[in-house]
This record gives sequence, C-alpha cells and structure tokens, in this order.
Amino acid sequence: MASGYVDEETNKGSMWELDQNLDQPMDEEAGRLRNMYREKKFSAILVIRLAFQSLGVVFGDLGTSPLYVFYNTFPHGVEDAEDVIGALSLIIYSLTLIPLLKYVFVVLRANDNGQGGTFALYSLLCRHAKVNTIPNEHSTDEQLTTYSRHTYAENSLAAKVKRWLELHAYKKNALLILVLVGTCMAIGDGILTPVISVLSASGGIKFDHPKMSNDIAVLFAVVILVGLFSMQHYGTDKVGWLFAPIVLLWFLLIGTIGAVNIWKHGSSVLKAFNPVYIYRYFRRGKRDSWISLGGILLSITGTEALFADLCHFPVLAVQIAFTLIVFPCLLLAYTGQAAYLVRNREHVSDAFYRSIPDGIYWPMFIVATAAAIVASQATISATFSIIKQALALGCFPRVKVVHTSRKFLGQIYIPDINWVLMILCIAVTVGFKNQSQIGNAYGTAVVIVMVVTTFLMIPIMLLVWRSHWILVCIFTALSLLVELPYLSAVLFKIDQGGWVPLVIAAAFLIIMYIWHYGTVKRYEFEMHSKVSMAWILGLGPSLGLVRVPGIGFVYTELASGVPHIFSHFITNLPAIHSVVVFVCVKYLPVYTVPVEERFLVKRIGPKNFHMFRCVARYGYKDLHKKDDDFEKMLFDSLSLFVQLETMMEGYSDSDEYSLSTQQQMLENGDDNMFSSNVDCSYSSNDIQPAQSQGSNIMRSSGQTSQTMSDELEFLNSCKEAGVVHILGNTVVRARRESGIVKRIAVDYIYAFLRRICRENSVIFNVPHESLLNVGQIYCI
Repeated sequence: MASGYVDEETNKGSMWELDQNLDQPMDEEAGRLRNMYREKKFSAILVIRLAFQSLGVVFGDLGTSPLYVFYNTFPHGVEDAEDVIGALSLIIYSLTLIPLLKYVFVVLRANDNGQGGTFALYSLLCRHAKVNTIPNEHSTDEQLTTYSRHTYAENSLAAKVKRWLELHAYKKNALLILVLVGTCMAIGDGILTPVISVLSASGGIKFDHPKMSNDIAVLFAVVILVGLFSMQHYGTDKVGWLFAPIVLLWFLLIGTIGAVNIWKHGSSVLKAFNPVYIYRYFRRGKRDSWISLGGILLSITGTEALFADLCHFPVLAVQIAFTLIVFPCLLLAYTGQAAYLVRNREHVSDAFYRSIPDGIYWPMFIVATAAAIVASQATISATFSIIKQALALGCFPRVKVVHTSRKFLGQIYIPDINWVLMILCIAVTVGFKNQSQIGNAYGTAVVIVMVVTTFLMIPIMLLVWRSHWILVCIFTALSLLVELPYLSAVLFKIDQGGWVPLVIAAAFLIIMYIWHYGTVKRYEFEMHSKVSMAWILGLGPSLGLVRVPGIGFVYTELASGVPHIFSHFITNLPAIHSVVVFVCVKYLPVYTVPVEERFLVKRIGPKNFHMFRCVARYGYKDLHKKDDDFEKMLFDSLSLFVQLETMMEGYSDSDEYSLSTQQQMLENGDDNMFSSNVDCSYSSNDIQPAQSQGSNIMRSSGQTSQTMSDELEFLNSCKEAGVVHILGNTVVRARRESGIVKRIAVDYIYAFLRRICRENSVIFNVPHESLLNVGQIYCI
C-alpha cells in the first residue's frame, strides 16, 4: 500500500486526478461557516473579583518563599552582616527582573487567548510556522475564529525565521524536545513545591519544641499533603475561594511583620536597593557566593506556575494582584527578615519564625501552614493545565480530564495525575526529610523551565509579535543575564538533591516523547495505507457488499481519503451499513474551537452511495464532557448538512451565487447550519478517467437524487435500525530489523501506555453495545 501511495503522489495519473475530484478538501465547507464565537469580556468588578481569587491559586508558591530562602542561601551560617545585604539585593532585583518585568509584563502577553505555559507558546508557533510534527492541519482550519495568525512580507525578518524553522525536520523535533523538557520540568516543579512548602511550614513546630524529633514534622507534612490532594476534585474555583482569603491574610501579615522588623532592627538594610552591593557580595565570597545563588533562586520560584495557571484567570487580574499586593509585600517580608538577620546572624536556620513577634507566633504558624497548602495548589493546578495541553497535542497518553467549573472552561482536574503527584510528593518528603536538599532539587527544576521559556519567547516575539530584533535581543539578554548564573549555580548541587527533578523530568520526557513518536507513526501509516476513493466508487452503490439498515461511523485519523481500517473491514465481513460516515477527530494548535465551527460535513460520491465525511475539530482546551452525546452531535450535523445541501441545489451552480445566497439564508436565521460542497452532481466531464462502471453510476446519480424529506426520512430510519461505531483496535510493533532501543520503546513502553490509557470509545461516550473494534497491526 505504501508504494502505491508514493506512486500516486509522484506520477499523478488519471486515477489520482479522479481521487482528487471525488474527495476534495473542505475549503468551501469551512468558508461558509458563520463565525458566531466572541471572546468573553470581563467587567471591572469581575476582574477585581478574579484578581482576589487568583491569590489563592496563582501566587501561593511565590508567596511562601520567605519561609525557606535565607536558610537555603546560608545553610552553614552567616559570617558577615554585609553578606545579608548582598543576598537581599540579589533577591530584590531578581524579583524585579524575572517575575515583575519578564513574566507579568511580557511573557503573560504571549498567552494563547488566555492559555499559558510552554505548550501554549508552542501552539502559537505551530500556527505561525509549519513546525507541527503531526501534519494533520489543512488550510480550512485557518478559517476558524480562534485560529489567529499573521502574514509576512517576503524579505522580512519574520519570514526568514519562519523559513528557517520549516526547512528541516530536525529543527521541528528540536523545538518539540525543548517544549517537552520545559513541560517535564514544570511537572517536577509541581511535585517539589508541595514538599518544600509544607515541610518548611511544619518545621515551625520544632522551633517551639526544639527536642521534638524531625520525624514528627515529616509525619505532619505527609498528613497535610494527603489532605491537600484529596481536596483537588472540588476544583480550582471552590479551592480558590477557600484559599484566597488565607493568602491575602498571609501577604498582609508578612508585609506588616517585615515593616515592623525594619523599624525595630534598623533601616540600614534599605541600602540593599543599591545594586552595588551585589558586586560586593560576589567579590567578597567568590565561589561560596556563587553557589549560594541556588538558595536565592528560591525567592522567584512559583513564577512559571504564574504563567501556566493563566488559563484560570485573565491577564489583567493577575497583573493587578501581583503589582498591588504580592510584589510590595514580598519586598517588605525579605527586607524585614534581612534586618533581623543583620542583628541576629546565628538565627539564619529559622529566620522566618524567629522574626515573628512572640504574641502572634502561633496564629502566624497556622496561617503559614495554610499558606503552604495554597502554595502547593498553584503548581498542582498548573500541572493539570500543562498535561491537558500535552494530551490534546498528541504528547501524552489519554487520561480522564474533569471540568470543575461551569463558568471557567480552563479549570480542570485530572484524577490519575493527582494521585501520581501525591505518591511522588510523599516519597520525596519521606526520602529526603532535609529541607536544604529539597531546596536544591526545587531550584534546578525552576530555573530550567525559565530558560526554556526565554528561548521559546524569541520566535514568539519575532513571528507572532513581529518585534524589532533589537527588542528581542534586549529581552533575551536581560533574561539570560539573571537565569544563566542561577542555572550554573544549581548545577553545582546536582549531587546534593538537584538530581531529583532531572530523574522525574527524564521519566516524563520518555513517556511523552515515545507517545508522540507512536502517534506520528500511526498517522503516517494511515496516510500511506489509505485506499483509493476511485476504487471504492468503482464497487458501485452497494460497495460490492450487502448494505444492511443502520449507520456506521468509521473513525479515522485522516481528513481525506478512505482509511485502511475500512478496506480491512469490508474485506473480512460481507455487509456494510446503509449509511457510512468517516469520522475524523483531530486536535488543532488552538485553545478552543467554538461549537458552531466544530463540525465539517461533506458528501463522498453520488447520493445513492450514502457516504459522508465528518471532521470534528477540537482545541487543546476543549474537553469531551460526560454529558455530551457525541453520537447525537454527529447525527445532527449530518441532518443539517442534508437540509442545507438540498436547499442549495435549486440555485445556480456558480460558486459565487451559491455562496452569496447561502450567506443570505444563514443571516435570515439558519445560523447553526453546517455547510458542505453542494455541487454534488457529477457530469461526464468530471469522470472521464474512471472505468465505465463508475461513469455510469455517476451519470445516473443526478437522475436518482432524493428530496430533502426523503433523505432525512432515510437517515432517521437508518438511525432507528441501529448505529455502530467502528474503531480500529490497533497493535503497534517495531519492524524486525529495528534496533534494540526502538523495539523497547515501541513494543514495550508504547504498548504498555496504549493498554493503560483511556480508549476513544470512553472519551466519546460510545455505548459498548454499539461498538465494533477492528483489529489490525501497524509495523513501524
């Protein structure tokens, strides 16, 4: 089959031309869809409410960093008070350059219609350059309301960058691997954040009871972690309302305590706002100062979660919350701790709790513990969002995804991932018990995600924003000026806990890349083994079989052509249903496809063949809800197509007249109709290359066309007779001559992932009694 496919592409003989005429892409169908979708606008009151709610979801991780930053910066104690000033100066300018300037005011603007994270950046690039490794997109997809892209002048810098990215396959693969590395490190961040936040907060018990065993604090942390992950099924909306007041109180308390410490212990620490003290810090400490950057880095952890969690809240709400509450309170908290440490250098191991006034110690401990739980929520929510995006773009095995809010589509919960995260969090907590080593691991994950984001922003600024190259260079230089020193510092601590996120990320990277590799190879196999449409039509209206009453939905990866699964089916069974619909469900690099534009339907061949094609398009934010009846949606799309097709047959065959007339019809009230290629009459000129049998069939098709009511009645009778969903139950194997690595990846890892992932029948809510699996083997 593969060789036949190549021959068709190269020689383009008469049969190839006939195939192209019979199964044209759906340009006309897509062009006739009305774009009814409009992005939801947020009122000022709602923005303020969401800004408040974002505190409980987005900023918890960033806000609890004062619990452990100074301890991880000076794990062996403070030798000179000037070191505290230098470290504070580094914290101040790191917070200003990375979270405030880079993320809040630049990177957040690179969102994909409100979606954040590395995969959102990747989806933007896939729309503006042909870098998607699964080539299942078509020009019809670009007409979607949510498919925004730009065109470039031939000699512009953006056009040159676009051509450079598209030139070789290895560049596309390198870009994908870069995205996967950032994604896997963000997942590692989601595992380590709950550990270090909760463990640091529970350490406050030991401060008041110094003789208490460390195991008690660890046990307390484990109990909190179990409770936290058990609450996730309630959803971000409910958890956000529960946590937002706690985080607001936390920020106000640490800001107030910081201001009190500055007043009480002296305002000399304010000279840390002078960046000269950064230079003095490195000149005095040299290698030790450089290694201490791994601890200072923890002051900006949670910044990447801020971007990944963007799908839960609008950009303006996040910007308001950060600039008005988070940033000033953090500056006061770190400055106050530094003022305390200048006077009490021996208390660096528990500087946060020591700097709290005695009268409010226990209330503050309770709030700190609650805030640590909130910090964990930020990265857990971000991990759910990231995995959902990876799943939709073919880079993660299919898992159950649950909507948790009727108001905000992006708020989701993934049960399987939730329990995996909980187990890994408990394992790291019990296995290390050492806050310093966990801090080293945490910093490694965070800084790698930041560097990946910086490199992805370069093509985003050039292709999507079309920024001047000087602005791109300034952004890149300022970002790397901060991030590369941090990266070099954490590499010194690989053997002191920094290996943990690397191992976690490597495991997820292997899973995601192998799954993506198998998905690409399955698509390529479908493309090379598809059956000629001319051959199908040459079989006649009965397809050479008995046509039994009923509707058969044949699922395929292809948006054109007849899938191998269908030829395999009719070769082994003597009958096929009266109505056959080839269903292609594909995900596009857009955040959502409006329901009004989701389905494209067209007829294949003459009317008496009763064959159709339906392409169902989804974005990476879209979900198949439990209450959605996919079968009903397919049938309704088919019925609307038949109605519209019959209405259009009475008009001229001129495309211009048909389009304008249909547009007028739709504007008069038929807003929800799905359109198709309505020129379904086949003249003899269209089929001269075909065999005489096919020609006779097509000539007679116009004479035997049914009216709309007759065909609708026929469709309804077939539906009542029974609907069958025909899915391929595929087994993917490596070829015998394949290497050992490929055989392990395909025959064992990919096969295992296929067995444990959710079936398509479950995702589309297909009843078992109407499901028919067709077994076949793919050798790749």
